This record gives sequence, C-alpha cells and structure tokens, in this order.
Amino acid sequence: MSARPTLTVDLGKIRENARRVCESMPGISVVAVTKVTCGSPQVARAMLAGGAGAIGESRLENAERLRNAGLTAPIWLLRAPVPGLANETVQLTDVSLESELETVVALENAAAAAGRRHAVLAMVDLGDLREGMLPEDLPAFLDRLNTMDHIDVAGIGVNLTCYGAIVPDEDNMGRLAELAERSERQLGRPLLVSGGNSGAIGMVVSGRMPAAIDTLRVGETILLGVDTLTREPTLGLHLDAFTVQAPVIECLVKPSLPRGTSAQDAFGSFPTFTDRGERRRAIVALGRQDAPPEGLRPVDPRVEVLGASSDHLILDVDALDRPPGLGESIHFIPNYAATLQLCTSPYVQKVFTPPA
Repeated sequence: MSARPTLTVDLGKIRENARRVCESMPGISVVAVTKVTCGSPQVARAMLAGGAGAIGESRLENAERLRNAGLTAPIWLLRAPVPGLANETVQLTDVSLESELETVVALENAAAAAGRRHAVLAMVDLGDLREGMLPEDLPAFLDRLNTMDHIDVAGIGVNLTCYGAIVPDEDNMGRLAELAERSERQLGRPLLVSGGNSGAIGMVVSGRMPAAIDTLRVGETILLGVDTLTREPTLGLHLDAFTVQAPVIECLVKPSLPRGTSAQDAFGSFPTFTDRGERRRAIVALGRQDAPPEGLRPVDPRVEVLGASSDHLILDVDALDRPPGLGESIHFIPNYAATLQLCTSPYVQKVFTPPA
C-alpha cells in the first residue's frame, strides 16, 4: 500500500513481450520505442534484452537520459529536430527520421564539426499526413544527401496510423517497397526499409508484408500487449506490464445525480448523469493532470470509473463486498494515453520490478 499514486512497471513482462514480438517476425529488425515512458533506461534495457536491435525516441531529452544511464545501443530519433538542435542530435543519436533538406544540411555541418557521421532515414508520406515528403520528391532528396560527406542514407521509411489512422495494407506497403527498389537502384546499394510502427505487425505475422520491408518501430504492442489497430490482445502478450494504484481519500454513500443548476465542468464539458439512487463512491488521489479517466481500467471489474477532475478520480465501489478504507489502494491497467500521462506526471511514483 502506497500513500501516493504509483505506476508499477514489470520489466520481466516487457522483456518477455519484446521477445515474443521479435520471434513472431523473423527477418524484421525491431526498433523498440520507449517514448511513452519518457526514455526510461530500465524499460529500454528490458526491450533490448528481449531482442530489439535499437531504441527509438522522439525527444532529445529522453535520448540524453538514456545515454547518461550508460545505454550504448543505437538510438533512432523518431521526431525530426529543428536545425538548431542538430548538434545535440548528432551527439546523442545514431539515426534520425528526416524529410526536410534544411535540417539534414544542419546535421551534416554538425557531424562535420564533431568529426562524426550521422545516418538519416528519409521519410515518405503515403497517406497518414504526419511526417514525410511526397514520393515524387524522394529522388532529389536522396541525390542531395548522397553528396554529403558526413551523412549516411540509412534507408527510407513511412509512418501510418498515428495521425490519420491510416491502416498499413498491401497498397501503401507495396508503394513503399517500390520506392525502396527505385531508391536502391538510384544509390546503387541496399537500404533499410522501415514499414512503420506497431500497427504493421499484423501484416508481417499474416505473411502479407512485402519482403522489402525489413524494419519496424514498435512501442505500444511490446509495452501494452495489444494490436494498435484494434486495441485487442495479440500474440499472447502480457497486457499488464503497467499497472497504477492510487489511494482512497474518501469513501461515502452519496446520490448518483448531482443537485442544483448544471453548467460547464472544469474542462469546459457539459457532463450528463444517470440517477441510480444512492451509491457508495470512492475518490482516489489521481486526476486528469495524471491520466485521462477513460484510459484507466480497474483491475477489479466491480469498480466503475465515473469521471475525474484535475486531482480527483471518482469511482463507484458499491458492488464491492466491503468499502475500501482510507489509504487503501485501487489498482488500474492504463491504456496508451493513460500510460503516456502517468509516465510524464511528476506526481506519480514510478516503481520498476524486478529491479533493473
């Protein structure tokens, strides 16, 4: 029992999930993405121990945290830096995902000044409308990069599902494979072909992924055990590598329908309520500043999440055999959005088990 909200991370389950994911995709190199955990070195080591070949991060602050913890594995920077962060990018990461020539020029200059080399994955937009140049702009981009003295063209890549929710399929992955073939002929050498993120695992496992795609950037499926296209369990993975517990600060029987004139809540919404009579309600020390309430699934299915304000999570505990006592913890399994906020919140303790 903890007096503060606590996120517990089971490193053994993360390592096992990484192993199962890697073994399910022979021939595919896995870049394990730790960004949802704010670059946790413990999580990164567990993923590497499970078979991942590199770590993917979106923020240089997280990459610095990993390097300061002694991590020597390759780090991919998944969010392109602005040109002004080229020096830090070259010092902290090995590969970055790029679509703007101005940024790569800055990386070339930074690498030259540091006496280093930096690898670039050229990102192409195939429909999701997040990062990536249009396919017709790729040849000129590669030609310019190929003249640089300190930049290596690692390969080409795409991102899907994260913004436009576009599903990887035979069409867009086939187009990526065609672009890769043309790019390899253009440069005269083999390239990495990164076919996106966790959402592409199903295509690989079902045998529908074109043979040219040889790398995936995988985070949520390893960490939370779900298919990101459906949020359903997949590959027999652990679904509870992350659990959060929060202590009860009030437990009283109250009406289920607020009384008085209704207006906006603290977040500008107009909540609606169902009159279920008097019910036992518990409040725990967790709020929207820490996690979205809709992203928290109680471990005990008899507990129902009713909603939250900034600092209070309101639960219906009427179905429990006995009322939870003050300070007693209620446990939840967070979804991706909740895990992201819980890892970011400074008000939530983080516990790693077994010890890294």
